Amino acid sequence: MTEKNEIIHKDSEVSLREVTRDNLDEVLRLKVAEAQSKFVAPNSTSIAQAHFYPEEAWFRAIYAGETPIGFLMLSDDPKKAEYFLWRLMVDGKYQGMGFGRHAITLLVAHVKTRPNATKLLTSCVPGEGSPFEFYNTLGFEPTGEVDDGEDVMELIF
Repeated sequence: MTEKNEIIHKDSEVSLREVTRDNLDEVLRLKVAEAQSKFVAPNSTSIAQAHFYPEEAWFRAIYAGETPIGFLMLSDDPKKAEYFLWRLMVDGKYQGMGFGRHAITLLVAHVKTRPNATKLLTSCVPGEGSPFEFYNTLGFEPTGEVDDGEDVMELIF
């Protein structure tokens, strides 16, 4: 449960937590800034997709302190040793505080525990406002591949 009067600041502890019936409504209310809405699906869509791919989808709420501030979803396929950041979003009011970077660091640590993991893939829609630069500053490099109109990037461990 969220502390109702918790003050979130850039030094708040970031964690990844399961989405449960206790925090679902809060996670569903999270939204990126309006200009970014064309780059990431709503959390409701992501959670629905995750339930149709239970053998592959690993999804978590991103917390700052005790407050859910974002969401991420990993396509986790240990049989192929493929790990793909399927979704990442930080609520518009919590952007620019480093929470997305922290969440990626935690995700990379998780992926490194998976069988034969050597890299993390992601993709992003090209264009103004795209998260391409964000991923690039984290060490992701373009692969030259395009998947469903999105540029594929990889972070090699």
